[in-house]
Amino acid sequence: MNDLTGRTALVTGASRGIGQAIAIRLAAGGATVIVHYGADEEGAAATVGEIERGGGNAFAVRARLGVDGDVETLFAGMEQGLAGRPLDILVNNAAAPPAGPLGSTTSAEFDHLFAVNVRAPYFIIQRALDLMRDGGRIVTISSVATRMANPAQTSFAMTKGAIETMSLTLANELGARGITVNAVAPGATRTPANASVFEAPGLAGFIAGSTALDRLGGADDVADVVAFLASDAARWVTGQVIDASGGLFLGPRT
Repeated sequence: MNDLTGRTALVTGASRGIGQAIAIRLAAGGATVIVHYGADEEGAAATVGEIERGGGNAFAVRARLGVDGDVETLFAGMEQGLAGRPLDILVNNAAAPPAGPLGSTTSAEFDHLFAVNVRAPYFIIQRALDLMRDGGRIVTISSVATRMANPAQTSFAMTKGAIETMSLTLANELGARGITVNAVAPGATRTPANASVFEAPGLAGFIAGSTALDRLGGADDVADVVAFLASDAARWVTGQVIDASGGLFLGPRT
């Protein structure tokens, strides 16, 4: 297990799904975790409770992303809980879901996607750098939607493409401080929050059959990749997009 003892980590969107799994995994490695949530207070409390039952340390901070003042609200709560301690790890996981195909996406939906998925992570990083120690870790969750054509996710894929470009350029900028910046791109990932989606007849089998490792992903599969990038073992990895999809849609399977 990657040793994160004595470090602090902020995970946005950590009240459920992949974000919850990441928060629990980082805490298991020894990090004190700031569990950010937007509205799901019960889910955030469950994340904190799971961490504490495992012997870890965590506290929750509420801030709705994609609105004016979101970053200030987030960091006010976070700094209060940290009580002067610096930040070591930032995981930008919170994201708005796909809004739909070109023909049905409204300008308001489009703007909301970019506000949550692009603007918020960008300015969270900007603000976090004042608190982050040299040698810190920044990981942003992207998606395999950037490497495949899905007409139902055009605007969503655009936001994730922006995140990947941001990670590349910031890696170059922040390297002098020893800060690594990477993105992780999950594929179809089943979590308790979205399990019903995969109950559609034939869907789970189709996705598994289109994946090199022949199964659906789970939140822990992604969390372990993030934990690696947050650790000293990944000190020489920066500016990369790590595909954590099990090889989804790599090509025909014979």
